[in-house]
Amino acid sequence: MLRYQLFPRSFGINETISDVIQCFELHYENIKSPENNLISNGVLQIISNDLKSLNFKVETSKQTIDKIKVPVLFSYNNKIDKSFDADALSADGSIVLEVEAGRAYANNQFLKDIFQACMMPNVEFLILAVRNDYRGNDDFMKIYTFLETLYINSRLQLPLKGIVLIGY
Repeated sequence: MLRYQLFPRSFGINETISDVIQCFELHYENIKSPENNLISNGVLQIISNDLKSLNFKVETSKQTIDKIKVPVLFSYNNKIDKSFDADALSADGSIVLEVEAGRAYANNQFLKDIFQACMMPNVEFLILAVRNDYRGNDDFMKIYTFLETLYINSRLQLPLKGIVLIGY
């Protein structure tokens, strides 16, 4: 089944985030792991029209022209010095979505996603979608435990209002 959790767990999910979660719920049978052994772009492609209907910009391919670049550093005359790519971004730039598959936990991609979202100046929420099952491992629960520790420990304060973990 689709699983999701907002961190910190001290407040509930807002309407926009709920709408994004519904995009995954609507297509769960087509994206669920391990039955559908999709790469992250395959999952993103399946839910992209629903995200677009929510006014999200969605990456349509890995070609440079189709990437969603979120500026993080600026130079003289407001020239963009550094940007990070996002899988999807809300129209107001406050929610970034990253869809991961096999390397979400095994290669610590989720940590890179958290770091990059923290560097994006207007981003308030990171929605991180990962496989429930990758090669017999429960990636959702492994990342859940990591995020739970991060927020309960409170030694590291993130500039995000929250991280939503979705397991598909």
